[in-house]
Amino acid sequence: MPPPRTRGTALRQRLADLRGPSVPPKALDARALAALAANPGCERRALLDGAGVDKAKLAEGLGSPSAFGQSQFAFMRGNAFEARVKADGGAELLRLVHEKLDPGAEPPGSGRVPDLSAVGPEGRAARTALALREATEAGVWTLLDHPMVALDVAGSPAFLEPDAVVVHPDGGWTVVEIKSFPMLDGSADPAKVGAAARQSAVYVLALEEIAARLEQPGEVRHRVLLVCPKDFSNLPTASAVDVRKQRAVTRRQLARLTRVEDIADALPEGTCFAPDLPADALTAAVESVPATYAPECLAACELAFHCRDHSRAAGAVTSLGRSLRAELGGLTTVGDVLAAARGEAGDPDDPAVAALRRAAELRAEALGARPSGVQPPGAQSSGAQLSGAQPSGAQSSGAQLSAAQSSGVTEGAVCR
Repeated sequence: MPPPRTRGTALRQRLADLRGPSVPPKALDARALAALAANPGCERRALLDGAGVDKAKLAEGLGSPSAFGQSQFAFMRGNAFEARVKADGGAELLRLVHEKLDPGAEPPGSGRVPDLSAVGPEGRAARTALALREATEAGVWTLLDHPMVALDVAGSPAFLEPDAVVVHPDGGWTVVEIKSFPMLDGSADPAKVGAAARQSAVYVLALEEIAARLEQPGEVRHRVLLVCPKDFSNLPTASAVDVRKQRAVTRRQLARLTRVEDIADALPEGTCFAPDLPADALTAAVESVPATYAPECLAACELAFHCRDHSRAAGAVTSLGRSLRAELGGLTTVGDVLAAARGEAGDPDDPAVAALRRAAELRAEALGARPSGVQPPGAQSSGAQLSGAQPSGAQSSGAQLSAAQSSGVTEGAVCR
């Protein structure tokens, strides 16, 4: 008689069924986790990432393949640069950590590089925790090369692999992020540095969970080391990056994620995301999970093109941007916005409705014609301007929304 299934094993089996028979799970890396934390309201991404579904293959099966990713050349260049940084037992890397983050400590000399090999991600994570404890107790410079750490995400463990973690003689733990983009005259592309900081913040959170379980934990430092090529050479240089803000934001957003088992329990029986299923079956499965699309998803999610098409077809205001969606309050579709602006729907006491009607009145006044159902000038407070309003009955697609500059509301977004 087989042993009773626990809640954890039942969830793992449920997620395996969602992936499809014999489909291996795709590991959730820190970059994807940072993108997930940036959009905590998207249950679709939370479930697919928690189940280990390969969203790139899923997007191809849906007929909306993703168009981003790291080129093979960039991947090879990054690996070559990382190998150079970690050569000779990580002597250069430890020197950079000492110089940028801990100049008062004794020079590293030859640090320890423990073996972190083990069977499976759970085994590697346990071996990493043991190595961190031993290095903290030893009080010597120690380099952990590609350790494995775990972070609870929506009730499911995510196994993450930082480039390196350095243990200082005083027991402090520092995350090291190695990137192949250049650092010119001591500074790098702010957008890329920001992305690296958000990624490193995820590792910091995972290390804090390990430290909380140890009897004599090390101090997880909130200044990480970003290592990049110097100017146009292949020589490494580094900069200290404070990730306290990114850590706080990521922690708060991850706490807002709906638990994976709750999302899975709400799915229809037999839902499966196996990439070899017919496109119509995959579409039905994907659409059974609520999504929260925003234009920012285009740079962070493989399913962004599919979600954008469906968001536009539904006339969702979120497809125009989160800032505009926030200003429109309870008006969730472009059709609702246009009807409110024309005076055909909406509560006149709603500030968003009042602003839209006032903006439509101002536009009509400028064009020399007053639209029907709109209050005379001065009846409502000034607000967002409706530009390009269509006649009654027009389709929502193609409507253009922009804010009246005189009212100070955010400027324009277009649904095309």
